[in-house]
Amino acid sequence: MQEIIAAKDLETQNNTRWLASVYFKNSINRYWRQRRDSLGISSSEKPYLRKKLLELIREENLQIAVQMAVLVSKIARFDYPKEWPELFSILVQQLQSADILTTHRVYMVLHRTLKELSTKRLTADQRNFAEITSQLFDYAWHHWRSDVQTILQEFSATVQSSIGTVFSVERQQTLQLTCERWLLCLKTLQRMIVSGFQSDAKNIQEVPPVKEVCPSLLQAVQSLLQYRSVFHEGHNFHPFIVKACLKLMKVLIAIQNAHPYSFSSQYVLPPILEFCYKKITDPEVYVVSFDRFLIQCMILFKSVLECKEYKSSNTGRVVGDTVITLEQAKNNIAREAEDVLKLLMVSERVVLLCNVLIRRYFIFTSTDLEEWDEDPEGFHHEQDMIQWIEKLRPCAEALYLTLFENYRQILAPVVVDILKEAMGNCPAAEVDITPRMLLKEAAYGAVGVSHYELSNYLSFKAWFEGALLPELHNTHSNGHIIHRRVALILGQWVSEIKGEIRKPVYCALLGLLQDKDLAVKLASCRSLCSLMEDVQFYEEDFVEYVPACLDMCFETMQNVQEFDSKVQILNLISVIIDRLGEKILPCADKLMQFFPQVWDESSGESLLRIQVILAVQNFVVALGRQSPMAYNMLLPILQFSTDINSPDELNLLEDGVLLWEATLNHAPSMVPQLLDLFPNLIAIMEKSFEHLPVAMKIIECYILLGGVNFLHLHSAGVAKVLDAVVGNVNDKGMLSTLPVIEILVQCFPGDAPPLLGGILQKLIIVFIGGGDESNPSKAAIRASAGAILARLLVQNSSYFAHLTTQSSVSTLLQHAGMKVDQNILLCLVDAWLDKVDNVTIIPRKAYALALCILLTLREPQILEKLDQIISVCTSILMCDIDLNGSEESSYEGLHSIENNEDVVSSAAEETKEFRKRQVKSSDPIKNMSLAHVLKENLQACASLHGDAAFNAAMSRLHPTVLGQLQEFLKT
Repeated sequence: MQEIIAAKDLETQNNTRWLASVYFKNSINRYWRQRRDSLGISSSEKPYLRKKLLELIREENLQIAVQMAVLVSKIARFDYPKEWPELFSILVQQLQSADILTTHRVYMVLHRTLKELSTKRLTADQRNFAEITSQLFDYAWHHWRSDVQTILQEFSATVQSSIGTVFSVERQQTLQLTCERWLLCLKTLQRMIVSGFQSDAKNIQEVPPVKEVCPSLLQAVQSLLQYRSVFHEGHNFHPFIVKACLKLMKVLIAIQNAHPYSFSSQYVLPPILEFCYKKITDPEVYVVSFDRFLIQCMILFKSVLECKEYKSSNTGRVVGDTVITLEQAKNNIAREAEDVLKLLMVSERVVLLCNVLIRRYFIFTSTDLEEWDEDPEGFHHEQDMIQWIEKLRPCAEALYLTLFENYRQILAPVVVDILKEAMGNCPAAEVDITPRMLLKEAAYGAVGVSHYELSNYLSFKAWFEGALLPELHNTHSNGHIIHRRVALILGQWVSEIKGEIRKPVYCALLGLLQDKDLAVKLASCRSLCSLMEDVQFYEEDFVEYVPACLDMCFETMQNVQEFDSKVQILNLISVIIDRLGEKILPCADKLMQFFPQVWDESSGESLLRIQVILAVQNFVVALGRQSPMAYNMLLPILQFSTDINSPDELNLLEDGVLLWEATLNHAPSMVPQLLDLFPNLIAIMEKSFEHLPVAMKIIECYILLGGVNFLHLHSAGVAKVLDAVVGNVNDKGMLSTLPVIEILVQCFPGDAPPLLGGILQKLIIVFIGGGDESNPSKAAIRASAGAILARLLVQNSSYFAHLTTQSSVSTLLQHAGMKVDQNILLCLVDAWLDKVDNVTIIPRKAYALALCILLTLREPQILEKLDQIISVCTSILMCDIDLNGSEESSYEGLHSIENNEDVVSSAAEETKEFRKRQVKSSDPIKNMSLAHVLKENLQACASLHGDAAFNAAMSRLHPTVLGQLQEFLKT
């Protein structure tokens, strides 16, 4: 490809050469370095390619030259400095050429290469970049100053000539190339100053180029800016003037951000800040319409005002301490910067800047009003979503807020005065769009965005009742300008809307929600959301407005076109449902008609359907036990969103399974349609374990809700899913799965264990095998596995005996690298004894019951552990805890002590939780008498092993434990 690029006979076929350069560039990431899947370019070929590339720098075709520059930068990222140390020395040599095209192309390569290398963050790479900067900076700085003088001289000659005839075509092309080279050189300088020196905010060492370069940049922008009035739009050099002025300001902003302390020099900060201040407050004619330049001035001004390095702290020094720490040195520089700002930003200038921002930049322009009139919906979202650095008004608002934060005591009275003046000059009954109305809108906007700072200076209640509410009585079509602003203010001042004023505000927003202008409607929608999400929202105050509010939302939904508008309305409906809870029931029929309609209309719009699913989920939760009334609407949505073969599966599945879980949580009983949905979950789990935690909760719901009927229908699917999960997921996944296995064994001790045989064998390995006990997750997994096995032994001893005698268990132990020289049951005894102190009440009792049962083993080794087993049992019996009031499972570490009244009262709210409490209260482990089981099995143990051996084992008991045992056995 390089040969094609360099071929002389193809000079007329630039498309071919350009394609070759593009392919060459795109192949670098894959083929330049040796990779497993590709041999790549050989090491012997690389030096030739690098050398040839530098020889081809003087490419006349601009498109190909750009590709070549990017190509060099990509190779430099891999090879510099180890494989290509001569790169920058060769480029420096070519910079000394008198040929302007050559130096232009060199700066293009430098710009791309330095940009690429500056993204490498390792210390060694940053050190290399600093060396490059020291090597290149002087050449680039000399070229830049020389070029700016040439450009200004040539522009001056153009202005002095009648119509520019002094320029020949060749001279114009040369100047154009010089201008482009100057811009590339400026970008190169920016990259070197910003990335070639460590930020002085870290080491407080002055960066010398900042003091040298910034004044020259300021002088250049002042000089070039004047030519904007000469080179009008359409002139050959108008684009360059625009681009150059913006780039110069962006470079100054970048330098200030990177090296704030060096930038605070009296030779840098004062003149630059003064320049920005004048351009913002009193711009020349050729600047007034230059919005993008004014934005840059505001960004720089804002950056300086909010720079934390320019704010000193009040920490002092220890008396007699002569050593100045780094923080003290930073504080000293910060004080100097503060002094500079105090001189520049005296109160009069602060007030003037605030006035200008509100009275000039906050005002809607004729273009804004035309855009609003043509597309109210689009206008609303543009105001909402646009980045503050992209448009002049949002940028002015951002600067205003920063200014207010820094000078609140000065500006708060000023803004209140502006507000009063604007309201006095423009009464609420004003119907014409006059400068007075637009100023009032701007003043309202200023008060709205600075609500936090102004809350102590302005009574919202008095303002609302005396001014904002009367504004809404103006029904003229032009009233929408103020109406929209009032709607936004009611959302911004939400923290001040308290007590009895809430209802009038709700009424006002509902009235605005009926406005004909969509921008007003959507602003009202957003503010209602803010009010309802506020901590001071009480559903009793809003419940009377719910039917009307929902009707207006449904109507607005039919009138909007934008995706964002539909999402905003759906979000409001979802919030209403969430906050109202069961009080939404009177509107349930309306919602059940609305959701299917929106669902059908949003076919192909996955993101909108996600919002529908979220709203439906809130609706199901709000309905609670009455959720079956929504099944005709709900189940088709659920079926579609959980179908992995659905075209929207990638976007909808996550929210679909959450809706599924909510549906089951609040279902009072199982219905055939929900049972028929279960195969979707099996398909989801076969595809991936991404939704494992929610899937396990869904299976648990089916077990609790569906009971035996569910197990008979879907036992194979459940066993398949659990077998695929156990042993193949991380600790978090295991902890999500083990409760499901336990509840299956507890609820179906006869039917479930044979289905879970392979899984239970894996749990034996997990429990006996131990693991990293220092890892809390692994310890919890082992403890839970032991509890499940103990429960199985207690509730289905015959199957447990069958399970532990299967040869496959020994095979699994061998594969796991464990050598078992004794009966597996004895290994389980050792593990239960080891873990009994690490589990909660019910699992401890299960451990103890299992140990009691195993006292009947015919293995003589059981007598050696008799004293430990009895000690465990007596310690549990001695616990002064009423197990009837403590309902815990092996996977819940918190006590859940509840009386029967609590259980009954919560049943109507939490159907799933109610069933879980029922299962826990009927738990055989909980209801068994440990003392009785211990007594029976001790007698059986004595009969099996003989009185002599048994008594010898009992003699090893501690006297205290023996006394406790005798006491319990009497009862």
